[in-house]
Amino acid sequence: MDVFIQNYLTSFPTLILVLIIAVTLYALSKGADILVDQAVGLSIYLGIPKMIIGATIVSLGTTLPEASVSVLAAVNGNPDLALGNAIGSIITDTGLIIGLTALIGKLPVDKLVVQRQGKIQVWAGILLAFVSLPFFSRSNGHIGQSIGWLFILLLILYIYLSIKWTRNSSPGKNNSDNNISEEKNPLILQIIKLLIGIALVIGASKILIPTVEITAIRIGIPQSIIAATLVAFGTSLPELITAITAVRRGHGELAIGNIVGADILNVLFVIGAAAAVTKGGLIVPVNFYYLQIPTMLIIILSFRMFSRGENEEITKKEGLFLLAIYIIYLFLNLKFI
Repeated sequence: MDVFIQNYLTSFPTLILVLIIAVTLYALSKGADILVDQAVGLSIYLGIPKMIIGATIVSLGTTLPEASVSVLAAVNGNPDLALGNAIGSIITDTGLIIGLTALIGKLPVDKLVVQRQGKIQVWAGILLAFVSLPFFSRSNGHIGQSIGWLFILLLILYIYLSIKWTRNSSPGKNNSDNNISEEKNPLILQIIKLLIGIALVIGASKILIPTVEITAIRIGIPQSIIAATLVAFGTSLPELITAITAVRRGHGELAIGNIVGADILNVLFVIGAAAAVTKGGLIVPVNFYYLQIPTMLIIILSFRMFSRGENEEITKKEGLFLLAIYIIYLFLNLKFI
């Protein structure tokens, strides 16, 4: 599908591509508006904290691009792309997106949710780093097919625990959001609108990224820079747009929940599925031990420390720190192209 979109867009003149970029940006914005409004509405309707909705339903929807890219890459014989996409998305989500949204708005932290989902986020990252280590004198690490299925089982356990924690959440916690009326939108309608919002965000992202890539090539931006930035950034675009929209509308908990859930799903769902469908599993290139995996651990451990702070929010200074790590990581990637 992605190849078809790429080939189809190549036939258009540059002016038309610029118009497509404008239209898809508008569709992204509208899709994010719908997604955030319905996620908050669903939170109010069910009496569940917005952060839980973000860490489960919203993150599952916005992580689908990473899953599709990584599974297809693994099936087509590019396991390093599958692994790099997932780890790069964790770094982008936690560094760029949390860092940026902390600078532009308020990111309050739900202590109970961070204690539960946040702990899983950290342990998922540590587990990924551990299984990636080169055991038995291998020059490269190896995430076998059996490890992939183990990750899928852990994903099912995570979903089960999330549902259990959701049922135990005290109702009415979000009743302060009186601007969204549950009588206006019955549950089934809210779910349909939520799915429409997710589909708009993902669909617009799928068109926007190759359009920008083709346009960038035509105006003379080097292919190497495009590969190291747009491709890695592209699959995290749904999370970015959703987080910015959530923060601007005063629902920062939803943004944090979305990123925490997306980090967990990138390990258990994206890498798990990619390894499970590949007979030889995923090979971990040696250079991942020098930059990608250490950066991933530094950034999720930093976020964990910040989210447990006394301020009960991610401050602008903490957001700036996370953003700085992402920029340094991006610079080091570009340096070694």
